Amino acid sequence: MRRLYSLIFALALPLILLRLAWQAWRNPAYRDRWLQRLGLYGRSRAAESPLWIHAVSVGEVGAAAPLIRALRERYPYRNILVTTSTPTGYATVARQFGETVQHAYFPYDLLSIVGRFLRHFRPCMLLLMETELWPNVIHACHAAQIPVLLVNGRMSERSAQRYLAFRGLCAGMLQELTSIAAQSEADAARLVTLGAELARVRVTGSLKFDVHLPPSVFEEGASIRRELGANRAILMAGSTRPGEEEILLQALRLLRHRFPELLLVLAPRHPERFDAVTELMKREGWHFVRRSRGDPVTANTEIFLLDTMGEMLRFYAATDLAFVGGSLMPLGGHNVLEPATVGVPVMAGPHLFNFAEIADKLQRAGALRLVGDATSLAATAAEWLDDTDARDRAGRAGRDIVAHNKGATRAVLELLGSAGLR
Repeated sequence: MRRLYSLIFALALPLILLRLAWQAWRNPAYRDRWLQRLGLYGRSRAAESPLWIHAVSVGEVGAAAPLIRALRERYPYRNILVTTSTPTGYATVARQFGETVQHAYFPYDLLSIVGRFLRHFRPCMLLLMETELWPNVIHACHAAQIPVLLVNGRMSERSAQRYLAFRGLCAGMLQELTSIAAQSEADAARLVTLGAELARVRVTGSLKFDVHLPPSVFEEGASIRRELGANRAILMAGSTRPGEEEILLQALRLLRHRFPELLLVLAPRHPERFDAVTELMKREGWHFVRRSRGDPVTANTEIFLLDTMGEMLRFYAATDLAFVGGSLMPLGGHNVLEPATVGVPVMAGPHLFNFAEIADKLQRAGALRLVGDATSLAATAAEWLDDTDARDRAGRAGRDIVAHNKGATRAVLELLGSAGLR
């Protein structure tokens, strides 16, 4: 079945390249080193026998970050290669690790392309983050006796149902993995049902709980708060996706009737959408400023567009409460732990299947509330804005959940040692 998959992928490659060209038209960063996706590296030099970590984009890089830091500390002599599929993923790698790790774009999943990648980089081991399961990459590494581990592995019920339609391909792929570090018992059970060998699956928890909190984050948050308005209520909406900004703006209209000084900090997930969101705010007549322009926030400012990268945590630390996007639409949600880590109460839509276990922990603790539309979002936000004590309790509960669930990094390091990393 893998051969059929490879044939279909090869036939689809022209369409994939057309999509890449379209993405490059919308976001010029996609033009950068695009030949690497075809396994072509020119004269670029490869680090010697690197540990290869694949983290597709911003969320996966964030999850991998605590592990990368721990690996650099435990194996200071070991080169690390991080691949991503998006420029924003690369920007996150560069911002957090600079030149201490090497970066390349992930090769398209055809044996000829993957073969060129492996001959160029000669990795000693591959760590795939979360659900980055690629049949030919895994098979090529297995054939070359390169250990492959799925780290921070997750498999939602929704994804499992899709994989079941291709169980033959999925089972063969999972059985070629050296080990699986699953986030939860439910993730582990679904992976075993799809064909993973039970003896190779271990529940290690989520690396996202091991998030690195810079000591200066609260000082930086306080400084940002002064810039935004120390005496006004602030709601931050992070990682928003298409269709969600309209709902948030409806909620903001409702809230400003009751809290006329309320400021919305709006941070769309993808940079290529910054201009589109700007046009939406203009059409609706909002008074807003863009972070990238450096315009000052005044008493008349209603929305602050966070159109820069790498500042989410600092801005969460500057706000009273947060909404995390990708959740009002059936997209699976984004990292609800980010605001919880800095003690901010969290709201999200009902579609959190990519963070089901984490969301359940936060919800049961009272740190997260689910909303379904503009009316419920405004009502929940108003309840927390009205009750400072309840808001503080929710924030503390979120921080406690993060603190009590740390430890996945240590468990994964033990697993890597068992797999032969030296």
